[in-house]
Amino acid sequence: MGGLAELNPETRNLIDGALVPASNGATFENIDPSNEEVLGVSADGTKDDMEAAIAAARRAFDESGWAEDPALRSRCLTQFGAALQEAREELRSIVVQEAGSPVLLTHFVQTNQPIEDMAYWAKLAGGYAYEQSLSEMEIMGQPTNRILRREPVGVVGAITPWNFPLYLNLCKLGPALAAGNSVVLKPAPDTPWCATQLGRIIAEKTEIPPGVVNIVASSDHLLGEMLSSDPRVDLVTFTGSTATGRRVMECASRTVKKIFLELGGKSANIVLDDANLEAVIGGVGATCTHAGQGCAIPTRLLLPRSRYEEGLELARASFEGVAYGDPRSPGNLQGPVISRKQQQRVLGYIEKGLQEGARLLTGGGAPAQFSKGFWVEPTIFADVDPAATIAQEEIFGPVLAVIPYDDDDDAVRIANHSIYGLSGSVSSGSDERALAVARRIRTGTLSINGAQWFSVDTPFGGYRQSGIGRESGVLGFEEYLETKVMALPVRG
Repeated sequence: MGGLAELNPETRNLIDGALVPASNGATFENIDPSNEEVLGVSADGTKDDMEAAIAAARRAFDESGWAEDPALRSRCLTQFGAALQEAREELRSIVVQEAGSPVLLTHFVQTNQPIEDMAYWAKLAGGYAYEQSLSEMEIMGQPTNRILRREPVGVVGAITPWNFPLYLNLCKLGPALAAGNSVVLKPAPDTPWCATQLGRIIAEKTEIPPGVVNIVASSDHLLGEMLSSDPRVDLVTFTGSTATGRRVMECASRTVKKIFLELGGKSANIVLDDANLEAVIGGVGATCTHAGQGCAIPTRLLLPRSRYEEGLELARASFEGVAYGDPRSPGNLQGPVISRKQQQRVLGYIEKGLQEGARLLTGGGAPAQFSKGFWVEPTIFADVDPAATIAQEEIFGPVLAVIPYDDDDDAVRIANHSIYGLSGSVSSGSDERALAVARRIRTGTLSINGAQWFSVDTPFGGYRQSGIGRESGVLGFEEYLETKVMALPVRG
């Protein structure tokens, strides 16, 4: 197993404090995307199971006292964090095998970081100022004191994707629970165990009251719509495609519930003409990290025309040097895409790029060396029209579109020519020049000259159709809170 822990997954769902099979006893298969082998099964949750989970979450929020006890929440999240540390190698093994993530990435964002981040949420749960006084002032002739109070929203429906499953499950559970909410988590059917294993840990290793956390894995994608439309659910947080995010918004509008969406991206990597091209573009192969299945990965490379051919050759060399293959091997940066459906989708975009006249620089197909699994070669297109399909739509595969530009203004125009606005990067020989360009890019996060923004205390989210709200940091925590103002007369 390449040093990975043996799989001992929890296959049951967590509903109202109990680990339970599906109400009808059904299961669905969990497939290893690297070799198409069946890893095992997971409980195939039903509408009745989701109904029970929502009812349990509503009851727990309304009756358990969880919402009013920050000290309890802090203690429980500390317990949760400690138990996650104990289970880290088991969780790492699950992430690698069901998500096809290179084991290299589990030592950062895929496993270690979200486990370590639980301490941040435990501390914030007990240390946040839920009430503060506003200045005393006279209102309608009466001296008045005002109290600004932040309270948990209520029942949170959390719908998570398959690309960074453990990270995103914990990234939603941590702040939602810290703020005092109860949660129903619906994970992607491609990666059920990254959620159900958390259910075992919560049930067996923490004092979190029954019903505060419910986890319903299911092969039915539409089960998540129950969370979006049910009036007992007060907030829906969703990470995934923009198309599905629109559907979440539509369903949530029926009950005018709060929504928090982290959606797609088509981020631009802008290389200015005074940049050290060898240093900057030498690392552009990172676009293939986890087979390009990351919403914030810069998948458009903008090169100045004056150094275009030089930049292309460096990009080609970087992509052709990407180590890809068995995700269990510690030397690989790229593993498989998640499924046959996703593989065909990515290959379809590559064909579309050819049809629209882009120049294929390297890659372009399914690698011949793998007889099984869902693989796509690291692929670069040059001479891409900024309006072309592969420059506008999120591919979610190891595909880079290289676009030439004339000057800084042209680079900014091209970068902003998108329905998305999630992330990006700017490189220059001058921090000041790079920062000046970055200030003009309409995105939620930007890396300037290689500096990284990704951290538990950094608010993450996007402009335009890349989402609504921010994840992580105090701002991410406050997404799970309501605001109340109470006015009192000034006495004496």
